[in-house]
Amino acid sequence: MPEKNYTIRTRRFLTNRLLKRKQFVVEVFHPGQSPIPKAELQQKLAAMYKVADPSTVFVFGFRTQFGGGKSVGFGLIYDNLTAAKRFEPNYRLKRNGLIQLEKPARKQRKERKNRAKKVRGKAKAAAKGGSTAKK
Repeated sequence: MPEKNYTIRTRRFLTNRLLKRKQFVVEVFHPGQSPIPKAELQQKLAAMYKVADPSTVFVFGFRTQFGGGKSVGFGLIYDNLTAAKRFEPNYRLKRNGLIQLEKPARKQRKERKNRAKKVRGKAKAAAKGGSTAKK
């Protein structure tokens, strides 16, 4: 397998104290090769910014320029893992392997859906398992 030669450049670097993170636009130049995997970018950015835990680095939203050679995306580096778990959406936490979302069994989902079809109004939220109390 040939050695991957690529350049990572960050711009619009901003420290967001309120959300306990650093946020920036990531530009990856990879002439003549396919886009670089996000896991590899995560490791490289952690090394660039001297982050102790690479799992606090999140990269997403990459678009490869027409014709290849350049990809632009967004990156976040959280101060610690608890801040990341607090502010990141669940789907991104799942992508990075920080949480495990479990779906209920198929039969349970179908039974719940069919119970909800039988009622209307506020009772529907209660039938779906919501927190609305019957009055």
